[in-house]
Amino acid sequence: MLEPYLYKTKVEAGIDEAGRGCYAGPVFAAAVILPKDFFHPLLNDSKLLSIKQREMLRPIIEKESVAFAVAQVCNNEIDSINILQASFKAMHIAVDNLNKIPTQLLIDGNRFNPYKNIKHKCIVKGDSKYASIAAASVLAKTYRDDFMHKIHVEYSHYAWDKNKGYGTATHRKAIKENGLCKYHRMSFNILPF
Repeated sequence: MLEPYLYKTKVEAGIDEAGRGCYAGPVFAAAVILPKDFFHPLLNDSKLLSIKQREMLRPIIEKESVAFAVAQVCNNEIDSINILQASFKAMHIAVDNLNKIPTQLLIDGNRFNPYKNIKHKCIVKGDSKYASIAAASVLAKTYRDDFMHKIHVEYSHYAWDKNKGYGTATHRKAIKENGLCKYHRMSFNILPF
């Protein structure tokens, strides 16, 4: 059972990212402000949900949230500033795009670059503890998966429709046979095998 909030009196935005460990594609982040009484029995860390469950939850989160925003930072910028800073930047952009200003940020993980004058709390495994972070994890994951499906059409031999850019055996084999492409993160020193 996820906690509905950390601080009842604050406007909390849950924040999470998707795609940090991938070989290819952008890193995505989402920020979600849920009503204090929001509850859905399936809502959990997106990694613990099936594709169907995530796809079913996404429109519910979008419709019932007080505010939500999703942002991305491309692979070229990841190579330029590193994946950790790119993840923080995507999170900041997501907060920038919320149509309601939160008074507290709940961050999944143990590190974060402070955002302007809004207080934040880092929560390890926060996406399996707080509803707003879990909702953000679902949005970040589904939006990123959609993006990887789109670029899969252009580079189908990497099987991004299935591996979403992660370093699976199929993906590494395709890199060995075809080399890297414009969507790969060159700073990751990717080795096929």
